[in-house]
Amino acid sequence: MNKPTPKEASVHPLHLASAEANLRHVFVHDLLLDASIGVYAHEKQGTQPIRINVDLTVAESGAPLGDDLANVVCYERITDRIREIVARGHLQLVETLAEHIAESCLGDPRVQSARVRVEKLRAVPDAASVGVEIERLRRGIGPLA
Repeated sequence: MNKPTPKEASVHPLHLASAEANLRHVFVHDLLLDASIGVYAHEKQGTQPIRINVDLTVAESGAPLGDDLANVVCYERITDRIREIVARGHLQLVETLAEHIAESCLGDPRVQSARVRVEKLRAVPDAASVGVEIERLRRGIGPLA
């Protein structure tokens, strides 16, 4: 049996929600926006439709929520931040956009990990979408912490 390389050994699936670990799953799925994104000349002349999915692992404090928005990671704030990032201007790569979104989400200290998927919906003929999915962890957690 082959021994995993150090890089392979450090890869682990994102645990989105766990009662045992006091983790909550907050998500935004299928956010459709028009973005100025791409490396080709025709992509720099206007916008194109993209779809964004974000899955966050959020640490629960253990305290009662009290039905108070201040006690949770608000998905409306997440979508507002995504819209602001897209509105900043042209980006060459969907990878860059995904990194900016993950970084913004991890700016909330309760967010432990972020999985971000960015898809271009009309970039390749005969393909429903093309894009990238990344997963980022808050520093200090995970198998190498």
